Amino acid sequence: MGRQRPGTPTLEEVAALAGVGRGTVSRVINNATGVRDSTRRAVQRAIAELGYVPNLAARSLAGHRADAVALVMTEPDWRLFGEPFFSEIVHAVGDALTATPLQLLLTLVRTDTERRRFVEFARGGRVDGVLLMSVHAEDPLPDMLAKAGLPTVMLGRRSGEESVTYVDADNTGGARGAVTHLLDAGRGTIGAISGPLDMYVAQCRLRGYREALESAGVPAGPSLVAEGVDFTEESGHRAMTELLARHPDLDAVFAASDTLAAGALNALRAAGLRVPQDVAVIGFDDFHPARPTDPPLTTVRQPLEEIGRTMVRLLLEEMEDPAAAWRHVILRTELVLRDSA
Repeated sequence: MGRQRPGTPTLEEVAALAGVGRGTVSRVINNATGVRDSTRRAVQRAIAELGYVPNLAARSLAGHRADAVALVMTEPDWRLFGEPFFSEIVHAVGDALTATPLQLLLTLVRTDTERRRFVEFARGGRVDGVLLMSVHAEDPLPDMLAKAGLPTVMLGRRSGEESVTYVDADNTGGARGAVTHLLDAGRGTIGAISGPLDMYVAQCRLRGYREALESAGVPAGPSLVAEGVDFTEESGHRAMTELLARHPDLDAVFAASDTLAAGALNALRAAGLRVPQDVAVIGFDDFHPARPTDPPLTTVRQPLEEIGRTMVRLLLEEMEDPAAAWRHVILRTELVLRDSA
């Protein structure tokens, strides 16, 4: 099973063309650490020039590797797979895996039964590691995977005491900067549309909103906050309508995602209000929406491509050294000014 077909390039031929040893070629193919970038590029050029294809079946049997990682979304609603944020992350993760021999498996895990089934599937050697996204506060899946000894990296975290490797954006700082911008622009009654507050990301963005108001000595009453049931346009529209009913004098709103902000813009338009003349709007994420907003949305950019690349890098390192300590990475955000604020 480990034989190359006659006439196909061999590992030894790749090594000879790249001017390295057979073991170095193997490490590059397995995306192992400890290989200089110049050496890695030389091996990759030799692989491309010769048209070498690794014998994945034989290598998997020898190394007990599945040559696959799972990207798991834990939202209960299938429709959220179509939200721009998730498609951007899938794209970034897929790009980061292009230089590796690993296949990407996408799956949705929603119930306790599905959690147990997925852990059994993963422990059975079907995947070498797991990437988790959209994990809610009480979700036990990350701990189940850690207990099973499966390399796992989360997008975001369940709480401030997370004990599983994760990559996150500076959600609190980004929200604080957005609301500070609204205050500096002279807005006096600033509402917030949060995401579901059983998610730590929504808690952090709401915290940043409150911190900015408190620092400026502006009251941050609970009636100025409307919680979205999820991060969809429908939730944003509903929450914006609630805020306007409570505070007709509202002159700005910070939304915890761009999709929530898009829904808020629709609600403001339906109420006959102009953006930004009557109400300024700021979102969070800065992904490429299915359709542009009117007016173009001021937002907090989180580096989605860098998040995806970093998640893959940390997962590969954990797969290489399963005993490594978990790591927490928080990436900077940036306020992107457009016409809505």
